[in-house]
Amino acid sequence: MKIKTKKVSYAFAISQKPPKKRPLRKPCFLFKLLIRLLSIPDLIATKFTFTKERIDKAGKGPRLILMNHSSFIDLKIASRILFPKSYYIVCTSDGFVGKEWLMRLIGCIPAQKFVTDLALTKNIFHAIKEQKTSVLLFPEASYSFDGCATPLPRKLGALLKKLDVPVMTIITDGAFLRQPLYNGLKLRKVRVSARYRCLLTREEIAQKSVAELDKILNREFSFDNFARQYETKTKISNPDRADGLQRILYRCANCHAEGQMEGAGTKLTCKACGKSYEMDEFGRLRALDGNTEFSHIPDWYAWQRECVRNDIENETYHQELDIEIGIMSDYKAIYMVGEGKLTHDKNGFVLTGCNGELSYTQSALSSYSLYSDYYWYEIGDVICIGNTKILYYCFPKQKDVVAKARLAAEELYKHQKSLPEKQKKETA
Repeated sequence: MKIKTKKVSYAFAISQKPPKKRPLRKPCFLFKLLIRLLSIPDLIATKFTFTKERIDKAGKGPRLILMNHSSFIDLKIASRILFPKSYYIVCTSDGFVGKEWLMRLIGCIPAQKFVTDLALTKNIFHAIKEQKTSVLLFPEASYSFDGCATPLPRKLGALLKKLDVPVMTIITDGAFLRQPLYNGLKLRKVRVSARYRCLLTREEIAQKSVAELDKILNREFSFDNFARQYETKTKISNPDRADGLQRILYRCANCHAEGQMEGAGTKLTCKACGKSYEMDEFGRLRALDGNTEFSHIPDWYAWQRECVRNDIENETYHQELDIEIGIMSDYKAIYMVGEGKLTHDKNGFVLTGCNGELSYTQSALSSYSLYSDYYWYEIGDVICIGNTKILYYCFPKQKDVVAKARLAAEELYKHQKSLPEKQKKETA
């Protein structure tokens, strides 16, 4: 899937009027029906099935539906499970670029990932309280890189308390394995299933504290797709199953060199030390020579997080990236405005470029995670920063750096939150 882009000057991009705040309109049934019909081929191809649990406990009326985010098949799964019920979909705002009218007819509510967005909260309340219509929300906000759950928003339980409606969950199994982001979104022959259940009734929400609700949500959104693949012996025999694996595993576990890994075919190889690993049909890694440091991909990813955390604590973490810059200031296009530099260190992000016209800083405390993606709309790997007024899409010219940036953003946030108030102010 592509997105509309336009090469313009920086001055032109920032002079565009922001998107108008439009009232929510009821999702159009005909478009819901069309999505349902278009979903059928993929659901047949994956032999999709789903189970229901405690659905009768939810009663009638609107619901908040929380779904894990694994691949492009997610919305098709939701359509199969929820059809013909009416529901809004909280969708990333860049999904509106070039097709705002369509997204609104489908019932999409624009949201900016990992940006404090009061308008989104108001829209969710309006949909549920005023229009009596359910809302489908992907609380992880971004696709999983390593097949494990990404961090949930802090105090999400507080939102559940205020909404005072049953909370349903859709948790998929096999969706990540079918089309992992690192693999260039190549389709694989994998069965996909889902569990649809009433996680919390109104009464259960009322009886629990925000902390208890957050704990329940974290437990519900706790999974490991690679572990599940191995346990169920789900065979993926595609000869290109390791293509792009360096996007996740960017640091060599043997020599610790970064940016030298290459995933191709069924192998992951370090070009610095020459060590090579075979990815078997069950998602496990095996060194072709010597010790296998990590056979489980999420363990390798977690080790990289530890390395980043150590760099942060030792105040040595630093990335300086040459980038192409895209700007979203309205829904007409992503405006490509030229080249620049993106620096990431203990203080957060500094973005400069466009012959000195652009200078933007973003504190490490601005968000608990980072909107970063692979092969974004077929343009390239991306790091997105910004605020409610403007978003900057940074496309690094260096390879395989966006996973490290996301890990660092998450660890910097946690590190800064743990500092005394005086130090927080000094680094803000």
